[in-house]
Amino acid sequence: MNDSDPPLIQFPCDYPIKVLGDSGELFRSHVISVFEFHAPGFDETRITMRDSSGGKFQAITITITATGEPQLQALFEDLKGSSLVKMVL
Repeated sequence: MNDSDPPLIQFPCDYPIKVLGDSGELFRSHVISVFEFHAPGFDETRITMRDSSGGKFQAITITITATGEPQLQALFEDLKGSSLVKMVL
C-alpha cells in the first residue's frame, strides 16, 4: 500500500473488538477500564460477554466508535500487554 491508496477503514466507524481471557471479575474490569481509557464514553450497552462451555474462559466483545488507527493500535497494545488477556481479535 502506498500513500495514494485509500485507507482500508473510514474513520470514525463502529469497530468491534473481541478480548479473550480467564473468566472472572478481574478480567472483566481490566478490559472495561482499558476501553474507558482509550475510548472514553463508549456505549456500555454494546458489550457482550460469553463464557466458554466449561466456564474457564470468557470472550468480551465491545464495539466502539473508532476515531483512527493510532487509537486502535494503542488499545490493542494495552490489552495484549496484560497477563489477564489471552487473545485480542
